[in-house]
Amino acid sequence: MAVVVRAGAAPLWWLGVFAAGIGVLVPGATGRRVGVTAGAALFLVAAAVVACARRKRYTALARGAVRAGRYDVLQDRAVTVRTWRRGHRWWLLAAFAAALAGSLVVPAAGGMLLAGTGAGLWLKAAWLGRREQYGEALLWVRVDWLGRYGGAPAGKRVKGYRGTGVAAGDAAPGGARRRTAVLAQRTG
Repeated sequence: MAVVVRAGAAPLWWLGVFAAGIGVLVPGATGRRVGVTAGAALFLVAAAVVACARRKRYTALARGAVRAGRYDVLQDRAVTVRTWRRGHRWWLLAAFAAALAGSLVVPAAGGMLLAGTGAGLWLKAAWLGRREQYGEALLWVRVDWLGRYGGAPAGKRVKGYRGTGVAAGDAAPGGARRRTAVLAQRTG
């Protein structure tokens, strides 16, 4: 489940950094100093808001997690990330275009806002990873509840989480790639 949260972090971060870098090159209507200062404030606010959003819902679903059954369909990390990114690619491109367009008025602010959103998702995934380590169980969302495009892991369609041991699957707690799986693939 943390894999779905983490899937959007890297694209938002890198698109935001790229947009902010281009935004710094254009002086804009407010000037670079004002733009970068406003962007830094937006980065911090966006990271905090995204990291803290819907924590009660995540906590309630995690508390009610049941052991994954034989017939629950659980997806590999790589498939989940690929599905989420393909399903949201137009939203990512639209957000990048909006951040880039904002550079004409306030240099770098839009890109830093986008990067802050990505950082907030990474912080939320890290928080979920700590919960998974503390509970000694990876939390999963059934594929059919996520929907065709990767959906939201705490959305209306999600009725509950499934739990497995921390050694299950190819994801570590928090949605990161499991290092032993990567090493086994390289050697095997």
